[in-house]
Amino acid sequence: MDATKLEELKQFIEECKSSPSILADPSLLFFRDYLESLGAKLPASAHKKSYVVEESDEEMEEKEESQVEPQVEEEEEEEEEIIESDLDLEGDTVDPDNDPPQKMGDPSVEVTEECRDASQKAKAKAMEALSQGKLEEAIEHLTEAISLNPSSAIMYATRATVYIKMKKPNAAIRDANAALEINSDSAKGYKSRGMAQAMLGQWEDAAKDLHLASKLDYDEEISAVLKKVEPNAHRIEEHRRKYERLHKERGDRKAERERQRRRAKAQAEYEKAKKQEQSSSSRKPGGMPGGFPGGMPGGFPGAMPGGFPGGMPGGMPGGFPGAMPGGMPGGFPGAMPGGMPGNVDFSKILNDPELMAAFSDPEIMAALQDVMKNPANLAKHQANPKVAPILAKMMGKFAGPQ
Repeated sequence: MDATKLEELKQFIEECKSSPSILADPSLLFFRDYLESLGAKLPASAHKKSYVVEESDEEMEEKEESQVEPQVEEEEEEEEEIIESDLDLEGDTVDPDNDPPQKMGDPSVEVTEECRDASQKAKAKAMEALSQGKLEEAIEHLTEAISLNPSSAIMYATRATVYIKMKKPNAAIRDANAALEINSDSAKGYKSRGMAQAMLGQWEDAAKDLHLASKLDYDEEISAVLKKVEPNAHRIEEHRRKYERLHKERGDRKAERERQRRRAKAQAEYEKAKKQEQSSSSRKPGGMPGGFPGGMPGGFPGAMPGGFPGGMPGGMPGGFPGAMPGGMPGGFPGAMPGGMPGNVDFSKILNDPELMAAFSDPEIMAALQDVMKNPANLAKHQANPKVAPILAKMMGKFAGPQ
């Protein structure tokens, strides 16, 4: 039998003596059966596999950091509730009238000259009743005039002014809207609606309509009402701007705090990643020239044709138990030809669940063989998240003589 193979077998037997738990590996069941068939008495650890994974202080710290989310301090500013102050407005208002809507004209009716004449006569009666203070009678005559000529904006606007005198602003607004739908330049329509809105305390809308009426047909009554309406409209506008500004400022502060929180979190994550990278780099050997430190001279044995002396049938095809089919060709570069050094602790390999599982992964095995053929190929596997940690761990397990 080849002297190199004998030396490797001797080293394996020494490993089994020092760490009988190696024999608990399922792939060595045939070897245990063989030893027991010879009358060998094996310790319990040779049957029950136990994994003892030693972790360095740095590894433990890294694990703890990975389990704990970075704490990002958030300084939440106590925001005072924005309570709008009461507005000091002047001017009398009336309660809204809730009467059923007044009768309107039918716009589909054909208006003849006779209808127009009759409408004008009804309006004249309304004006006479209005001069006598008979407001309800005036409304009746104007309603007749509107039904005779529903296309007349002035009839609706006139009836609106009577409703204002009756302190029925909602009815006045309905008539004013009808007048403005017929004639969008109806000064009387804007005036009636503006005065009705002022009665309801709708100061800003009132100011807008009264200004339009004044531009179309100025009169003293509009000017007098505007003097009461405009101060309230200005106060409301200033009040709105003030609280819009306060709400915007609070929103800006909240957005700025959120930006700071995100920056702090990103910085904390960056610092953590940087620390982990530095910690990982400090545990890596100082480079690849000359192969993996300590090396694995001769590599894991390929096949051991002929088996162990003494009749282990079929030998150990595929190299060291649990390892890759075909062995690790060529050994790790930089090794001493002729066999594995005595300081290689195979129990650390066989008792490492991660490595044992990795050896069954074709992608990892292909990468390991690629690196063993040419150490310079290590660089192209460093970015592979599956392969890089296994390569680093293997380097740590096969440390050279201490």
